[in-house]
Amino acid sequence: MPRYYPIYLDIRDKKCVVVGGGDVAYRKAVSLKEAGAQVVVISPDFSKDFLKEEGITMLRQKYEERCLEGATLIIAATSDKEINQRVWEEARRHGLLVNVVDQPELCNFIVPSVVNRGELQISISTGGASPAFARRLRQELENHFGPEYGEFVELLSKMRSEARSQISDGTKRQKLMERLASPDMLDMIRTKGTRETEKEMRKIIGEETERNGY
Repeated sequence: MPRYYPIYLDIRDKKCVVVGGGDVAYRKAVSLKEAGAQVVVISPDFSKDFLKEEGITMLRQKYEERCLEGATLIIAATSDKEINQRVWEEARRHGLLVNVVDQPELCNFIVPSVVNRGELQISISTGGASPAFARRLRQELENHFGPEYGEFVELLSKMRSEARSQISDGTKRQKLMERLASPDMLDMIRTKGTRETEKEMRKIIGEETERNGY
């Protein structure tokens, strides 16, 4: 198995093609849509879930190489091995990112299991060796990382913007952000809520600004 290079892709407004119309293809298409992609799904037939989904372009046809035109990323999720092989070969020939579901040998990228907590994303991968184990680890992490982590990251993002506008010294600003990202602040969100934690963070930024005469 290859050793993959971890990366997060910005696919907003990028054409991403899913080949297949079943349940697996549906999950892949929705995930791409949630990341802001322009999702095009190619299949002669579609599951009931697809037919209820908005914001996805569904082309009721057989896969053809021209379906790849203008695409950034391709996912093949069909039960037809010949089609999957064709998608892999043709997408690779066009220099595209391509993933054939459950066939890591026909992929130049793989999709990890992900824990989503707002802007916080935790990805788990076994390099395609055992997706089942990656899913189990994801479930364990979901139990550990509750919704407060997403609230904490969102709050830190807001405070980072304020600190950048008020504190010009990069070193002092970094130390401040490390203080704001401390376990104590996370515990405060758990015990006192986001509003009280935001007040405390603003107080700390104000004290730092006053102390350094900004």
